[in-house]
Amino acid sequence: MGAVKRNTLSVLFIIKKAKLLKNGEAPICMRITVNKRVAEVMIKRSIPIDLWNQKKECSKGKDRVAAELNHYINTVRAKVLQIHRELEIDNKPITADIIKDCFYGRDKVQRSLLEVYAEHNEKCRALIGKEYTESTVTKFDTSINRLKEYIRSNYHRDDIMLAELDGQFIRDFDFWLKTDKHCQNNSALKHLKNLKKVIRIALANDWIKKDPFYGIHFKQDEVNVEFLSREELDILMNKEFTIKRLEQVRDVFVFCCFTALAFVDVQQLSREHLIKDNNGALWIRKARQKTNQMCNVPVLSIPQRILRKYEDNAECIKKGVLLPVISNQRMNAYLKEIADVCGIAKRLTTHVARHTAATVVFLANDVSMENVSKILGHSNIRMTQHYAKVLDSSIMRDMANVERNFIGK
Repeated sequence: MGAVKRNTLSVLFIIKKAKLLKNGEAPICMRITVNKRVAEVMIKRSIPIDLWNQKKECSKGKDRVAAELNHYINTVRAKVLQIHRELEIDNKPITADIIKDCFYGRDKVQRSLLEVYAEHNEKCRALIGKEYTESTVTKFDTSINRLKEYIRSNYHRDDIMLAELDGQFIRDFDFWLKTDKHCQNNSALKHLKNLKKVIRIALANDWIKKDPFYGIHFKQDEVNVEFLSREELDILMNKEFTIKRLEQVRDVFVFCCFTALAFVDVQQLSREHLIKDNNGALWIRKARQKTNQMCNVPVLSIPQRILRKYEDNAECIKKGVLLPVISNQRMNAYLKEIADVCGIAKRLTTHVARHTAATVVFLANDVSMENVSKILGHSNIRMTQHYAKVLDSSIMRDMANVERNFIGK
């Protein structure tokens, strides 16, 4: 990492010719510049335009009034330099706005970006299991680490004050993520959205006056998530495995294909989440870990067989869960192995099961979008539409109706 840059201070006195007072004089303004960021202070003095010497930043008059004005300007300049020196000695953050506030005697505590970000992450960590999952908080930690790297790389500092943030900082951070860290657009967008959440906290607490995201619009790229076809799902279900771990991972995956449960929800699934209705039908009623939205899932015969298969599993009994679910990372690794064994060319992950459920199992069999949304535990139907892929089979079914109508005429 390069040497820490010193703050560059400039103090300039100018007159505001466009804002003349009633007596015809121009007010005098002190312009403070620190690291190219500017703050202006009206020093409550004025002067006739023809008496101002901009080169020397003083009055060119020879009388007592001019002498007093020039002395006052020198005093104000000295005060600003003293404030800057004291901030440096105390190793405090220095910006043009901070110096301005100190000059006016309102040197309130200035908050830094990473300080506020770290506080946000700690609060989220305290709410794991209540409002956040551990994986979500881990993503916040990853985002703050990326931000630390960016600030060190571009600003050669360990932190940056909230007052220094502007649109250029945001755009440069986006560019840095895509070039230095080789993030794809959607990955970079996740870090920016996390940063925007922290900025909203700063705005709400009046720690920052202007929103650096104002006028900046980012567009998320459409992602085509894989799902299994009916034929591929049949191959997977009917495959005989001699390796127990692969068989268990396959069973959990198939269970998710018929219940649309996300990985964390199937991992936590316990007997308390199973209920029978008045007709004796078995249901899963569980609040989704991610959104806390309740999902209502009828348990069909295939997932019921899987549940019965692991009723006496020692590992499940010990953990108080219904299925032997390993970690997401290991499960995805085994799914890749399963795909190879089954001759499935698609990249299988735990989330592919959820998409397969929504698309091939439910929507392709005429389950309504509203009911699929309820099964998935979505808060609105727009989220469900992301899962709703148009299948060739459904197109052909609809076009067959067109064919019959025209042939019949």
